[in-house]
Amino acid sequence: MSKKKTVIIVESPAKAKTIESVLGKDYKVLASKGHIRDLPKKKFGVSEDLEPTFEIIPGKEKIIEKLEKEVKGRRVLLASDMDREGEAIAWHVSEVLKIPKTGTRITFSEITAPAIKKAVKNVRDIDENLVHSQFARRILDRIVGYSISPLLWRIYRINNLSAGRVQSATLKIVCDREREIFKFKPKEFWRAQVFHDGVKFELVRIDGKEVGKDLKEEDLKPLENLKKLKVLRVEKKESKKSPPDPFTTSTLQQTAAAKLRFSVKKTMMLAQQLYEGIDTKEGHRAFITYHRTDSTRISEEAANAAKDFIERSFGEEYVGKGKRSKKKKNVQDAHEAIRPVDVNLTPDLARKLLQEDHAKLYELVWWRFVASRMSHSVYEEMKVVLGYDGYEFEAKLQRMKFDGFEKVWKRDVDEIWKEFEEGQDVPIDEMKIFKDSTKPPERFSEGTLVKEMERLGIGRPSTYAPTISTLISRKYVVKRRGKIYPTLLGFLILDYLEKSFPEIVDVKFTAKMEEQLDLIERGEKPHKEILRSFLERFNKDLESAKSNFFKVEYETDYKCDCGEEMKLFTGKYGVYLKCPKCGKTKSVKPYYTAVLVDGKVYFPWRAENEVEKTEKE
Repeated sequence: MSKKKTVIIVESPAKAKTIESVLGKDYKVLASKGHIRDLPKKKFGVSEDLEPTFEIIPGKEKIIEKLEKEVKGRRVLLASDMDREGEAIAWHVSEVLKIPKTGTRITFSEITAPAIKKAVKNVRDIDENLVHSQFARRILDRIVGYSISPLLWRIYRINNLSAGRVQSATLKIVCDREREIFKFKPKEFWRAQVFHDGVKFELVRIDGKEVGKDLKEEDLKPLENLKKLKVLRVEKKESKKSPPDPFTTSTLQQTAAAKLRFSVKKTMMLAQQLYEGIDTKEGHRAFITYHRTDSTRISEEAANAAKDFIERSFGEEYVGKGKRSKKKKNVQDAHEAIRPVDVNLTPDLARKLLQEDHAKLYELVWWRFVASRMSHSVYEEMKVVLGYDGYEFEAKLQRMKFDGFEKVWKRDVDEIWKEFEEGQDVPIDEMKIFKDSTKPPERFSEGTLVKEMERLGIGRPSTYAPTISTLISRKYVVKRRGKIYPTLLGFLILDYLEKSFPEIVDVKFTAKMEEQLDLIERGEKPHKEILRSFLERFNKDLESAKSNFFKVEYETDYKCDCGEEMKLFTGKYGVYLKCPKCGKTKSVKPYYTAVLVDGKVYFPWRAENEVEKTEKE
């Protein structure tokens, strides 16, 4: 250590190894292995003046001891991640090790030699606004969890229950969708299709009126013996399809769920490792940029490297302008989109260095980034309208004229093409007249739930994965065949929160609170002002909840052997059913899937509940 001039402290050993290999002998890079301090586990840890009391996390004593020894008399740089949580980690390390908070902080969005060397030359102060924003989030979560969780334990007699701002609002999203599906009543209607040479034409108008979901069978009687139709109109146009944006955290999670069947937790674990660096046969190296981001921005250096690669690999006509999508509301845009650190490390080369799952995720990131810098794809599109006695059938056909970005990132479209001319008679190869019905909304997958959370402003990139993982681990929801089902326990917890703490499950309130945290981060509002405002309203609900005993008693559709519908209660051993007529009881596993609607519990999938099958993350 005597020859080392500067100590750099990061969170993970993998990240430390990558950075040390870049900076060489003049630097010693050490890892705190994540947080070293937090609010106490067995105490509230927040004063009346909303000052947090932090304690060393059990098990971190030896790490701190080592860090104290290594930093003594040395220049120290704090290089934890570049988000709020990373800033808070740097702040805690500076507090515990008595390191100045000025002139000691460095960040980088990619762990590459140029980025690290640039960061070391651009040292800044610890950003107190970022730290206070993270403290506010942590204190809010402590207030909610520490106050409500004991009430849940007392009512439901089940350990490991919890409530949280983002978690509870997300649970409401899932349960509300399940209620929609349960209440949904399909509406039947009729459809007509004709086929000619592999092209399907759908009935869209009768006597100039658009066909809707009220079409009746008798409306289609004149078509029964139809043998041919006439081409009424042919409309052609050229259309350009825009390349996709490079990945944000949300879109990476959604795409990895859809294409690779990865849970959001698995995606973030793999992304973290690809960002921090992995041991390969060619040495320790990082593969992607920082993976917690809501931005689609790309650095000029990365854009130029992509341009050169695309031109060299595919030709000048495939180079796009790299137009950036319009910035969405609530996007912080603190750092770049997720991209490969070196576009020249193609998926084929990376597969020789990475294990299977890492390679799959890297390939997804690489192709998406390259596609985002490529030109539009161009299609020729044609709308053909066939007619007979006021009945109009329509088909939309398309064929690709130039593949552009789709050379590497194919869209899921059908290319069908056949020439038609106005006035032409078109013989019918097949006609289908059939009954259809409206469909209920889809249950969420992990990917579509992340998309909905982002749309509603619930949580931020770093919270999507842990929020969903918590709902699964608490058994508030289960996964079946890739879809998320709320459990009986999830509905019972939500019902209690809706009645006792309505703001905690209010999606708009939760989204507004995220905006408030962003104001703290930007230095536009003091964190204690926001905390006090929340606490004033929350304490009223808390006092009311403590003084009013919540009685768990619900009607159910579960029939006793005597034929009577049983009621649901909680007792010494948890949730159970009891027949009001004969008194017979039956235990119920709280993670059975169920629906709670208007005060009544329904078990519509009872056969599946009897042998509960849930997917692992």
